[in-house]
Amino acid sequence: MTSPMEAYRLLVADVYELAGVSRRTAEEIARQRGQTVARWHVLSAVAEEPCSAAAAARRLGLARQSVQRVVDQLQEEGLVTVAPNPRDRRAPLVSPTAGGRQALAALVAASEVRRAGELRASGLAAEDLLAARETLRSLICALRR
Repeated sequence: MTSPMEAYRLLVADVYELAGVSRRTAEEIARQRGQTVARWHVLSAVAEEPCSAAAAARRLGLARQSVQRVVDQLQEEGLVTVAPNPRDRRAPLVSPTAGGRQALAALVAASEVRRAGELRASGLAAEDLLAARETLRSLICALRR
């Protein structure tokens, strides 16, 4: 019989494997569109609402410095703008430009086409994925306590 600790370790190993497989396909999709996964992630993090590089880094679980480097690159290429932050003048707000939103939309569309095919081939239904997500969210909440 598998203990809860062994089941936990197996689950975490599978989550890491899933993240790795997903990242490799994302890298391929991004590369085909002249982007990187890091740039894709930063564009995604600032797309909903403007935020500082530090806030984007926290959301992505990355170091602020690495996100700041990506923001600088995106700004140089005109894919994001940086504006004063009324709440913290040392942490400007980053938001995508029209070109940045267009680049992000192209990445998302390409990803959805590929992932939809992969999900169809897997035979998994939305309910299966939502049940797995619910389990993971419950575990995340328990570990944060």
